[in-house]
Amino acid sequence: MKQIRIPFKIISAIALLALIAGCATTQTSTQSKENMLVASGFKTITPKTAAHQQKLQTLPPGKIAMIKKAGKTYYVFPDAAHNQAYVGGPKEYQAYQQLR
Repeated sequence: MKQIRIPFKIISAIALLALIAGCATTQTSTQSKENMLVASGFKTITPKTAAHQQKLQTLPPGKIAMIKKAGKTYYVFPDAAHNQAYVGGPKEYQAYQQLR
């Protein structure tokens, strides 16, 4: 019975470490994406009105959304945690794609 407990504890510890490493990697990849967006020329925009704030909340988190407004195309990456969004045009989006 004692031999079964030791491997179970080791497996549990390894699983916990893997989970912690996975969570840290996700946060780092989001930060890396934000850094690449800024390096590509995306501008950081803070919503000024309640309507803009609500629109920011509706965008898919962690993904770049394409938005057409007044005949122009914009690419928006929401950062709801910091109440901001990264916004760029087709030229900036192409530069981001090349960095990736």
